[in-house]
Amino acid sequence: MMPTTAEPAPVQSDSNSSAPLHTELGRTRLRISRLALGTVNIGGRVEEPEARRLMDHALAQGITLFDTANTYGWRVHKGYTEEVIGRWLADRPARREQVVLATKVGDPMGSGPNDHGLSVRNIVAACDASLRRLRTDWIDLYQLHHIDRRAGWDEVWQAMDLLITQGKVRYVGSSNFAGWDIASAQEAARRRNALGLASEQCVYNLVTRHAELEVIPAASAYGVGVLVWSPLHGGLLGGVLRKTRENTAVKSAQGRAVEALEHHRTTIAAYEDVCADHGLDPAHVGMAWVLSRPGVTGLVIGPRTEQHVDGALHALRTPLPEPVLARLEELFPPVGRGGSAPDAWLS
Repeated sequence: MMPTTAEPAPVQSDSNSSAPLHTELGRTRLRISRLALGTVNIGGRVEEPEARRLMDHALAQGITLFDTANTYGWRVHKGYTEEVIGRWLADRPARREQVVLATKVGDPMGSGPNDHGLSVRNIVAACDASLRRLRTDWIDLYQLHHIDRRAGWDEVWQAMDLLITQGKVRYVGSSNFAGWDIASAQEAARRRNALGLASEQCVYNLVTRHAELEVIPAASAYGVGVLVWSPLHGGLLGGVLRKTRENTAVKSAQGRAVEALEHHRTTIAAYEDVCADHGLDPAHVGMAWVLSRPGVTGLVIGPRTEQHVDGALHALRTPLPEPVLARLEELFPPVGRGGSAPDAWLS
């Protein structure tokens, strides 16, 4: 297929929705969409032609935050997903100005001793490699994929300072950090008179509420935006029992959803009954609940179809009724006493 030279459709505004689609990322002035197009499925589950349609559709609907990682696409080869995004961006250069592009560093890209982790060497080299694959001059949000406890924060911030000074990175984020990690990162950045982390990307959903104890309170205290991944716990909260009966389960028939279903089958059945009683789609309910939570900036969704994108937009724009919210708290109680740490830990 020959690249088209037509300009992309303008990004839709928030004016026609009950809930704003765009917000600021933490304490920064960077405007992002509250839904991020997660790209972990590109390569193996979503082929490139469909990935291009997904990205076109998401951008046309006003989703401007695109999230990836240098390791994504490993089913084909590591870096493949960034390559797909890069070809899509190169086809219509005007897209790059509309997209807030986020990727990650830290997970192994090779077998060499310096091909992983958060050393200055790997951070800088991995950034240059991501820029080549993405066919862009800069990354808007460069995220530390996991904590590297053998790398001191002075080293990490030295690498990021260099990349920011060179114009290759605009903001730094974290992913899968503990509350203590966020605090230590921010205090180290403060000593350098630096902005530090702009965001933390964490797992958080009705089944996994541990982020309420430390991660979200720490992020809120330091003005760090919270981007939630796996809001449906790998499909567990997306109607897994109904889909299994109908033989339509895809993502929910594998991975963490299958493992969790063994422990939560009765609760999940009650959850799907609540959704059915109120005429609500379970996937919409799971996403809408996370979007309603204090301290949550947005969701990273991993759609495989345009309909999945539209469903996430519906969840954003349709708040859950109070009776549903109350019943969800009964079915999926918070860890400890609920609320922010440290009080939530008290018996």
